[in-house]
Amino acid sequence: MKTRTTAPAVVLITRLSRVIYRYVDEGALGMTLKQFSMLNYLRDFDGTTQSALADIMCVDANMVVQLLNGLEDRGFAVRERDPNDRRRHIVRITPAGVKALVRGDRAVAAATEDALGALDADERAELGALLAKALGDGALEVSTDG
Repeated sequence: MKTRTTAPAVVLITRLSRVIYRYVDEGALGMTLKQFSMLNYLRDFDGTTQSALADIMCVDANMVVQLLNGLEDRGFAVRERDPNDRRRHIVRITPAGVKALVRGDRAVAAATEDALGALDADERAELGALLAKALGDGALEVSTDG
């Protein structure tokens, strides 16, 4: 398939991100897309530190606190003191957070269909794998349905 753009991949990824933000709103997710992303990470890596979340989310510590405050207010995540280092917090997803992700996954699947409708299942899987590799998450299993 031939494309008509000469835009660099970073520009295309940014445009795709904006399309996805347009389709996924807080009402459909029950949280912001950033909170949804953070909760997804916690589902896969439960019991992580706030500093690790800052790194993976590419945000500063203050933003992590704001995102976690919103997740805690909804009962989707909890912060606990690290028993080995009382200065650190360990963040865990709650059962309510897991349920919220299941609901949110439906909203994201609909947005994905709208945003990536021109790609077939194999192309979506390949795109997911390439993005995970670019982010350094190549070892993570990539979902082919979203």
